[in-house]
Amino acid sequence: MHHLIELKAVSKAFRSADGAPRTILDGVDFHLGDGEIVAMLGKSGSGKSTLLRIVAGLVPHDGGTVDYRGQPIRGPLPGVAMVFQSFALFPWLTVQQNVELGLEAQGVAPAARRARADAMLDLIGLSGFGGALPRELSGGMRQRVGIARALVTHPDVLLMDEAFSALDVLTGETLRGDILDLWDGKRIPTRGILVVSHNIEEAVMMADRIVIMGSDPGRVRHEIRIDLPRPRNPDAPAVRALVDQVYGLMTMRPVSVAGAVRGEPSDYRLPDADIGRVESVLELLAGAPFDGRADLPQLSADTELPDEELFPAYEALALLGLARVAGGDIALTPLGRRYVQAGQAQRQALFGRQLLKQVALAARIQRDLEDDTDGTLPDAPFLALLEETLDAAQARRMLEVAIEWGRYGELYEYDYRTGLLSVPRMQNTQQP
Repeated sequence: MHHLIELKAVSKAFRSADGAPRTILDGVDFHLGDGEIVAMLGKSGSGKSTLLRIVAGLVPHDGGTVDYRGQPIRGPLPGVAMVFQSFALFPWLTVQQNVELGLEAQGVAPAARRARADAMLDLIGLSGFGGALPRELSGGMRQRVGIARALVTHPDVLLMDEAFSALDVLTGETLRGDILDLWDGKRIPTRGILVVSHNIEEAVMMADRIVIMGSDPGRVRHEIRIDLPRPRNPDAPAVRALVDQVYGLMTMRPVSVAGAVRGEPSDYRLPDADIGRVESVLELLAGAPFDGRADLPQLSADTELPDEELFPAYEALALLGLARVAGGDIALTPLGRRYVQAGQAQRQALFGRQLLKQVALAARIQRDLEDDTDGTLPDAPFLALLEETLDAAQARRMLEVAIEWGRYGELYEYDYRTGLLSVPRMQNTQQP
């Protein structure tokens, strides 16, 4: 298969607010073949949107090579068009004027611009809306304008950055189906589509191949080829099996999390999970109809929360030994069942005990506090420790999570006014 886009050993770093470089992408190898739809999935910090902007020529890469049809990408290309999550329309221009923008930039004559824009608006389901302003349209209609603006230039490659995520589910599914109809019916000249998404089912319904990015720094961790014909039935066993497989790969932690003994900086990373969310998922899993074991896509559907928000809760449950996550399924451990049935004080004692066993950062904070003669320490040294592998904002957030978890488990206290950590005044001696 001929490659439209090819990336080899691509790296990208940005400077953090504190001036330190932060690697976003590291050693990324990727290609988009002629006649292929590829969906790219990854959690926050995987650099998938940065990678898309590098392919679009909007952001330069630092290392490696980025080629379009064998030629280096050094800036925006007429053959590559992009659709943004935020629609990115000019509010003071009509729908027709917004769609004509790309053609105007290419120097297409006014009459030809109008004719091509009219044809594209007709194709994308916006016939008769050319004179409207964006504010007069629904979100789904505005995103149709964004797609029409991208497609009217007859791009070779279409890039879609979370293009359906700002829309309600039904509107997003309808629009996705319309794009696939245009593609499969060869009614657009586009030869390759790269979709960045956080929606696993969307990726399985659309793509010929799914690429899963790892995080911090971003790199390709898994690839899955999909040979199912389109249109695909979301309830078909083969589709559900693929969704499960992708969930399983997305919820795998790439490094050991039981790092409390070693205490290396790379072990200090925690899922960005709020305790209330973690316990809500645990209780939902324990109750009917799941009774302690669930298919992750079904659990996500029941919570009506996006996967992006639920993955950290799943990771936290696995990290704390309260659930096991494998192959797209989640199951309570015996400890998880005890936790759900326990009273509040017992829950907190259990939580604290698991933190000491499983969570390196919490164990380190507690150990350092116990070693200190006053039992009081500033948060700055722990922040500095985290900044060895994270940027300043990430380090601050990770410390906040560790503080929230440690306070809940009654391992230590924290004064938000002074930034001081301290040994609890009364240690909870109740055994879970």
